[in-house]
Amino acid sequence: MLIPLIIISCKKEPKVTEMQTLDSDSVAVSEQASPIEKADSAAVKMKDSVINNAPKTKEVLSKGVMRDVKDGQIIRTADAAQLPFKLGEEFTKDGQEFILKITNFNKSTLKAKISTDVKDFNIRFNQIKLPNGDYDGPFGKEITYDVKGKGEVWLIVGKSNMASGTSKGSFTINVE
Repeated sequence: MLIPLIIISCKKEPKVTEMQTLDSDSVAVSEQASPIEKADSAAVKMKDSVINNAPKTKEVLSKGVMRDVKDGQIIRTADAAQLPFKLGEEFTKDGQEFILKITNFNKSTLKAKISTDVKDFNIRFNQIKLPNGDYDGPFGKEITYDVKGKGEVWLIVGKSNMASGTSKGSFTINVE
C-alpha cells in the first residue's frame, strides 16, 4: 500500500509561474520543468465527490488529488474520473492565484462555478488552458466551455483587476 504512494509522490509536476500580463485583466502562465516538489494532500470523500482542503497533510492521495503552494500560487490536481466534484480552497494573501489542473479530461463540455460566503469577494475564472495548450479568458464566477480535444485542462482563478473588493477568504469550486 505504501509503494503506490511513494511512486505517486515522486512524480514530477511542471512548475507554474506567472510569465506576463496580457492586459490589465488577463495573465498568461507558462509551464517549466522543476525538481520533485512536495505536495499537500486534500481529503477526498468519494460518495458525493467532495475534495476538501487539508493543508497540514504532506502526502499524495491514491485518488490523484494533490495540492501544492508556491510563491502565491495554489495548484491542485485532480483526475477527470472524479467529476463531478466540489473543491474547497482559501486565499490568505492578496494577489494569490489558484490553478486547478484536471487531468485525463475527455468530455466535450466543462462547467464550473465559484461560490463563497465572503461579501465583496473579488475572484473569478481568469483563464482556461485547453488540452492543445491554448488559453482563453477572462470569465466570471461561472464558466461553461466547449473543450475540443482530450488531455489536461487548467482552470485559473484569481483577482479581477476590473473590480473592487477583497481577494482574501474561503471559496468553493463546483466542477462538472
